[in-house]
Amino acid sequence: MRVRLIAFYLPQFHPIPENDAWWGPGFTEWTNVARARRRYPGHYQPRIPADLGFYDLRLAETRDAQARLAEQSGIEGFCYFHYWYSGKRILERPFNEVLATGMPRLPFCLCWANHSWSGVWHGAPDRILIEQQYPGEHDHRAHFEVVLAAFRDGRYIRVEGRPLFVVYQPDSIPALGAFVSLWQGLARAAGLPGIHFVGVTFDLAWRAEDHGFDARVPHLLPSVRNWYPWRHPWRKLTTAIRRRFGVPNVYRYESVVPRLLPPGLMDSPTYPCVVPNWDNTPRSGASGRVLHGSTPERFDRHLRRAIELTMPLPPERRIVFVKSWNEWAEGNYLEPDLRYGHAYLDVIAKAVTA
Repeated sequence: MRVRLIAFYLPQFHPIPENDAWWGPGFTEWTNVARARRRYPGHYQPRIPADLGFYDLRLAETRDAQARLAEQSGIEGFCYFHYWYSGKRILERPFNEVLATGMPRLPFCLCWANHSWSGVWHGAPDRILIEQQYPGEHDHRAHFEVVLAAFRDGRYIRVEGRPLFVVYQPDSIPALGAFVSLWQGLARAAGLPGIHFVGVTFDLAWRAEDHGFDARVPHLLPSVRNWYPWRHPWRKLTTAIRRRFGVPNVYRYESVVPRLLPPGLMDSPTYPCVVPNWDNTPRSGASGRVLHGSTPERFDRHLRRAIELTMPLPPERRIVFVKSWNEWAEGNYLEPDLRYGHAYLDVIAKAVTA
């Protein structure tokens, strides 16, 4: 294998008491996916899962089937979104069962999704559901003890012997350098050679080495407002009128994805991030954003460019992240759907072994 492909993995496909209270009994990501609708001519909605169906991540059979699909396509492992709110965990059950049972055997790592939960994607941007706070060193120590069992697991993805740990919003952590130093010391005290820290960045001015991190993963989609919109007649309508008729912000996939891998991307230690598709209108309705016109062929070019960028790196650092494996309510997934089947996975299988 010439590249290490790691896919972000969303565990919000099973009911939890918090989502029941916020959005109604039985809410999961499938709730939004199932009620999605077309909002302009040619809009690909609704998106219906194929092989795996509308699954429940409490089932070991589902997790095993996901792992088989990923492994067969050449994906090294999943990067599970991990939530820690001053001692409170959420959506932890799927990964806890992966850790406890030893199955599936697919490698994994963790991404601390250290952002507050709000109702922004559900039309309630001012509603804070869970606020991310940082009480201090005692909380960082408690957090480390929770993830240590994962770090010690033989399946955990490592770089040069060190477990790879991703932080989604590193700059939101007060005294970031002290946090990194603390965890590095705790890891060595626990018998590990240290931690390979990776920070997700929304700004290429953020340099991993300036913050004690080993690499960054640029996630540049939040700057979509700076991209050129698809030139359609209704684009001339004001935002208020578009939203009145339920029309979201639409951008051409082939125009946007080159901007995700811009010149200078590798000036700081970087693991490129590729996006197979994007459409969060199931969550956000007319306030959503759509990358229109993604196809397996266009994704193939996007992925191969990312792989090329990693080739000068040492083999263990030739890593490309995919966002994501299963974020269906963002239209952002690799799992088979009724339109394309395994086509996106086939692209990966060919690209990583070419």
